[in-house]
Amino acid sequence: MKEDASTQGLMLFWLTQTQRFALGTLKIREIVPFTKLTPMPESHPAILGAANIRGTTMPVIDMAAAVGSARLNSEEAQAGYIVITDCQRKTVGFLVRALDRISEKSWRDIEAPPKSLGRNACVAGVTRVDDKLVQVIDVEHIFATLYGPENIQASGDLDAAQTACLRALNILVVDDSSVARKQLSDALDHLGIGYRMTANGQTALDIMREQAQSGSPIDLLVSDIEMPGLDGYELAFAVRDNPELAQAYIILHTSISSEISVSQAHQVGANEALTKFDVDELVQAMLRGAQ
Repeated sequence: MKEDASTQGLMLFWLTQTQRFALGTLKIREIVPFTKLTPMPESHPAILGAANIRGTTMPVIDMAAAVGSARLNSEEAQAGYIVITDCQRKTVGFLVRALDRISEKSWRDIEAPPKSLGRNACVAGVTRVDDKLVQVIDVEHIFATLYGPENIQASGDLDAAQTACLRALNILVVDDSSVARKQLSDALDHLGIGYRMTANGQTALDIMREQAQSGSPIDLLVSDIEMPGLDGYELAFAVRDNPELAQAYIILHTSISSEISVSQAHQVGANEALTKFDVDELVQAMLRGAQ
């Protein structure tokens, strides 16, 4: 069960003639050849236009331009493919130069991006395929760059009893995306809820063990799913497998808009799985965990 949950496909594709990139297949709905686009005035330069595919109208982004490479010329674009993603409650097409193949990978095979790529790189992690480096795209970072930050305020404030209930909990938040961590911290800070935060699943597990040994265990864990190293599925499995940690209420918080993520979350012992980013949904889930 644990191995099945932590292994997924990576769709490999080319943005330049020399560099391959990848997206997790759970984010991908469909791949189609380039199609006619309708201009979208006043949009970000990386947004090429809108496409209507099977009755759904969506923006199409030049992924090369979005990650800081030279944008595709007209001939390259027309020979390319549109990767349709279902992520963060958005249906978006990404134009890529060429497709390679699907490579089965465990998140343990994916490492955090090296510092040499810079803090603002749209890269969630790196791995090796055929002994060559492949960069895994951080779609959340691209969305934040193109569309601006998501609204992180709840539609209403918590009442005194709800606030007191959540403040009494030891809450741990883990997400490898700097964009997601900023959204989460802003939302929780606005509501006056205390928490600890880390960017790494293994570090989160270590914190939970330390807290349990000190007599102050983590009550509520909010974790991303797709993370280099120890992903959210394996983290949830490890927590449930450890009697000292197993009482924690686990919320898996993911950009994947898929029933698959919910099913797998329950298989590994998580209480809930939510699609990023709806503050009200997250707060209500946290309140359920406090009961």
